[in-house]
Amino acid sequence: MRHTDKTNNYTDFFYHFFRNALLISIPLTIISALVLSLPHTSARVSSSDNFTVSVLSSCTLNSKVNDEHSINTINGTYNADVGRTTLTTFCNDRNGYVVYAVGDSDNTIGNNKLISSINSNYDIASGTETSGSTSQWAMKLSALSNNIGDTNNPGYITNDSNETVATNQGTDTPIIDPLYNNTFGIVPTAWTRVVYKPSGTVNSVSGSSFSTTYSIYTSPTQPAGTYTGQVKYLLTHPSSATPDTEYIMQEVAEWKDDVLVNIGDTVIATDERDGKGYYVTRLADGHIWMTQNLDFDITNTTLNSVTTDLNAIYDPSIGQYAEYNDGYSENNGIIYWKPASTATTIDFEGTTVTGWQNSNTKPYSANKRDDTNVGHASLGDYYNWTAAIASNNSSLLTQDTLDNITNNPKNSICPKGWRLPTISDDSASTAGSTNEFARLNYLYNNSSSTIGKLIHDPIYFLRAGYIDSFYTGHNKLGSYWSSTFKEDKGYRTFSYGDSYYPSAAGDRYYGFSVRCVARSTSE
Repeated sequence: MRHTDKTNNYTDFFYHFFRNALLISIPLTIISALVLSLPHTSARVSSSDNFTVSVLSSCTLNSKVNDEHSINTINGTYNADVGRTTLTTFCNDRNGYVVYAVGDSDNTIGNNKLISSINSNYDIASGTETSGSTSQWAMKLSALSNNIGDTNNPGYITNDSNETVATNQGTDTPIIDPLYNNTFGIVPTAWTRVVYKPSGTVNSVSGSSFSTTYSIYTSPTQPAGTYTGQVKYLLTHPSSATPDTEYIMQEVAEWKDDVLVNIGDTVIATDERDGKGYYVTRLADGHIWMTQNLDFDITNTTLNSVTTDLNAIYDPSIGQYAEYNDGYSENNGIIYWKPASTATTIDFEGTTVTGWQNSNTKPYSANKRDDTNVGHASLGDYYNWTAAIASNNSSLLTQDTLDNITNNPKNSICPKGWRLPTISDDSASTAGSTNEFARLNYLYNNSSSTIGKLIHDPIYFLRAGYIDSFYTGHNKLGSYWSSTFKEDKGYRTFSYGDSYYPSAAGDRYYGFSVRCVARSTSE
């Protein structure tokens, strides 16, 4: 089961971004045993059937713009309740949820200013002024009762995907943080809890809704012009006793050393690009690894270095842009990559992957729709190596890098602050070894040639199979891309079936899994 991003309409004043953070599998195990007594013998034969049902949890955050998120005003005036939007959450279990908000003006997480079209000297900070000499803007949230909704359909709203969504029914009303509950508060500069439902209280058959509005005071000295701002909202599930912290993949440098202090420490972090949550863990090699497979879909949509691991489009060794960086550009220090027009994530079931081409000259990814796609056991997406290194044509890379990984591609499809693992000639027994898959095998598996502990806690590598026009090897073979490559076809991979093959190679057009590693401060 896959989660789906839903983003509402926006104007040039406020922009809301909604995400689905996590799916949880709740196992229900039923065991039956049958004992047969056989006459004329003292032997007994027993048989048991294990039957497991996984009830998947899905949470959504939908929105409907009720009033335009823009206003014409003159300086010296105060305007309240600008741009009402109805937001509706739905979770199909009782584990609760938390909704966070953060300013994101100028596409910068934490920026809570209204950006001036004149210059930054006139940006409007967030605050609750209603008069005086300082311009400010603020946000307010309100829980909605069950009598709101469409005129002809009370108790329901129609979201931006034209779906009918239930609003609050009975006691299923969200709790608004006091700072924003029917009162204007400052737009937060860090992910801040604004709405939540405690565990045990969420009605599994109805949604719960709240509305958000904004206020703006423009002082008599505020110049005429256009001022734009953004607020992002993020739903995470389940709730916790003190749901006040949200870990973002792209902000890993800010929290990894404070939160993931000891080997085995684990959190769930959210990828800003699509709102999907991933387990990340400090492993015995000292690195922070994703401990579930990357599930980011490739589309013909431009990615940038603010949210994606895009670090370089200039090759100093040849004094020009590298050809394999086709589709790249740079503006104001931000690197952009637009995947080729043919780039797409192919959805498939069974073993036929319709549309997959064994090609190195275009990026491909694929998603197995009949996978449960939950937690550590999620198959994630499959990527050819061209997509894994965020390229439109990896065939142009021909220089082996096994003996010098500084020549590895500098970019990847990982979130910003993360990278593909490396394989090298380094000894796996050496601390800090850049032979990173082998290093994990050395530390956790005693350098065994069998898979052993690699597929268990805390690493959770999967025998997810691979794609070579067809999908094969599920539960038999696991292959993970590195950024290292060798020989005309080669791009060193980590593969295992019943055995561990740290030096296996794979054609670049294969669809393999991806695990990302947090970059160190020196990378």
